[in-house]
Amino acid sequence: MLSGDKPDPDPQPSGPQKRSPNRLVHEKSPYLLQHAYNPVDWYPWGNEAFSRAIQENKPVFLSIGYSTCHWCHVMARESFEDGDVAAVLNRGFISIKVDREERPDIDSVYMGVCQQMTGRGGWPLTIVMTPEKKPFFAGTYLPKKNVAGITGLSDILFRIIDLWQKNREELYRAADEIFRTSRPEYGTPAGNPDRRFLNEGFRELSGHFDEKNGGFGGAPKFPAPHTLIFLLRYWHLIGESRALAMAEQTIDAIRSGGIWDHVGAGMHRYSTDAQWLVPHFEKMLYDQALLVLACVEAYEATRTARYRTIAEECIAYVLNNLIDPGGGFYSAEDADSPGGEGAYYTWAKEEIARVLGPEDAALTFTLFTLTPLHETGVVPKGMPGDSISQRFILSAGGPDPVLANTLKITERELAVRRDSIRIRLRQARDERPRPARDTKILTDINALFCTALARAGRVFENPGYIDVASRTLQFICLHLRDADGHLLHRYSDGESGIMAFADDYVYLVSACLELYRATFKLTYLRDAISLNAVFLAHLLDAENGGFFTISDTVVDLPVRKKEWYDGAVPSANTIAFENLMQISRFTGDDALEKVALESARFIAGAAAHAPSSVAGFLAALTCSYPAGEIQDLVIVGNPAETDTRNLLDAAQSRYLPGLLILLRPPGRAGDEVDAVAPAARGRVRRDRRATAYLCSGSTCLPPVCDPQELIAQLNGRNETSAR
Repeated sequence: MLSGDKPDPDPQPSGPQKRSPNRLVHEKSPYLLQHAYNPVDWYPWGNEAFSRAIQENKPVFLSIGYSTCHWCHVMARESFEDGDVAAVLNRGFISIKVDREERPDIDSVYMGVCQQMTGRGGWPLTIVMTPEKKPFFAGTYLPKKNVAGITGLSDILFRIIDLWQKNREELYRAADEIFRTSRPEYGTPAGNPDRRFLNEGFRELSGHFDEKNGGFGGAPKFPAPHTLIFLLRYWHLIGESRALAMAEQTIDAIRSGGIWDHVGAGMHRYSTDAQWLVPHFEKMLYDQALLVLACVEAYEATRTARYRTIAEECIAYVLNNLIDPGGGFYSAEDADSPGGEGAYYTWAKEEIARVLGPEDAALTFTLFTLTPLHETGVVPKGMPGDSISQRFILSAGGPDPVLANTLKITERELAVRRDSIRIRLRQARDERPRPARDTKILTDINALFCTALARAGRVFENPGYIDVASRTLQFICLHLRDADGHLLHRYSDGESGIMAFADDYVYLVSACLELYRATFKLTYLRDAISLNAVFLAHLLDAENGGFFTISDTVVDLPVRKKEWYDGAVPSANTIAFENLMQISRFTGDDALEKVALESARFIAGAAAHAPSSVAGFLAALTCSYPAGEIQDLVIVGNPAETDTRNLLDAAQSRYLPGLLILLRPPGRAGDEVDAVAPAARGRVRRDRRATAYLCSGSTCLPPVCDPQELIAQLNGRNETSAR
């Protein structure tokens, strides 16, 4: 096993100080295993911990983080590895560690409390609560001792112990009030969201757009690729050129900045500044998946080659670094390595000269801008001060046409020489101790990357991507279902566990739908329908619309939330709406459309004052009734024959995000399609030729056999994509 394949547990002292493991040593989460040799007497979340808290009449100290979280590492080194802090925790509290990626439901409940109590959130999340799971203290990272006006963890723990012993009733009253006021409220469901909702969302985003640097707001700046997808679709639907310009400027700025790994490819988590220059260096699988989806869509919309290149480089990074030999993809790579935060990704000029030689080193200093790390205002933890003064962040030296003109070479030669430099730098970097990888395989994030692969494979005509997506789906179906066929959330170290959440179901349904579009294999559409039925049975809020985060079979949380806003990824409610609308169109099931519209009214009501907070939902709405543009196409023909392929190519060669294609082969295979999708019934070939039947909105057009006639029909409602 290579160094860095798993996040190492915190080092275990040797000799007479050797520590015994705590209860976390039996867990599968890489994050929990990092804390398995802490002197803190950690419990995993479960009945044992809360029963013990009740028996011993102690408050519960809850710490939530994830394995690639930099500030989680800092708090662990400062406090959880410290014998004095551990003694206080062990004496006065029952301490619980939670991996937020394993239990996003727990994280969501208590992060909401923290945001309400403090006005902010983040990880590590620190909660102190009663044995009945009602919190009375919330914070994020806390230093061990008082620093710069921040009360240290040690002082906080002593104060809580004193209050618990002398005035416990006051803490319970506070906990009851906090719990009562923190219960989620979702607003009043709105009417069916229409184009006014889309327009308001765009207006908000336009007002927040950073005209100079791209992206939205100031520092820190997050990529939010689902926002870019909405802008591309809004441009296509409305013809608003500013929306396209905002999306393109942001993608280009991300690819040029230090947030992009110019040596090994892939995108870092976010930029600590407004210029996309200084990243927080961790890399998350879900960020790569969403960037691929945004770049695939940008390529479809504009046919600009650099967007295809970004997507392909991002996929290559994941396939080279995050794929598990047994199937599936790891969750993330850390920001930290033995040299400190970012040490793996930054360079000294002397290193570059030594690796490349004088001539290519000089070229490198033209192709890339080298920003001194010590001038950025970011001081990486764990990196020696003398090293910081010598380290540089790489960003693009300028647009390719400008660089080629400066160097008096063609853009093609520029690309070849830059690739040669990148390969040699990457080979040298591979010899460094690399950041740890979080080797959890999560159903929802794997399904999201599966969707990205399938869409990239279809648009780029790369069957290899589709094959990997198919194998990923097979892995999930084999390893992440229990004996009763229910989905599970996490696979780690050969063991599956944790009942699936809403995100797991909806992202897997979405992946199945995308694989159907890429292959037209009916089994994927059937899987999408059956998984969606299980999702509806256990997570639908039948009274108020929308979907709960956790199944009705989960009983270990004090509240059952519905996540409506989009965070790092679009919410489960957003993806559920999109899935329901598509399955309804494929199958003609009006009941599913009704549920989808109830979900849309729930989201629109909750986001009434800030439509831009649900950019993923806005993107889905552009392709859905009643606000967007939809086109349903049935192609009747043998997919192995040229005339059928020509019709499919004609339909798929345009940027038509609201188009769904159903393929009806001849013979028994066609009968099987009819059984799943009644809209295909009665559709036959004309004159023994493959035939296309297009319905745009509520209007069905005459069947055609000629690809050019089909293109004319498809373009009849919107010409803005021809650019």
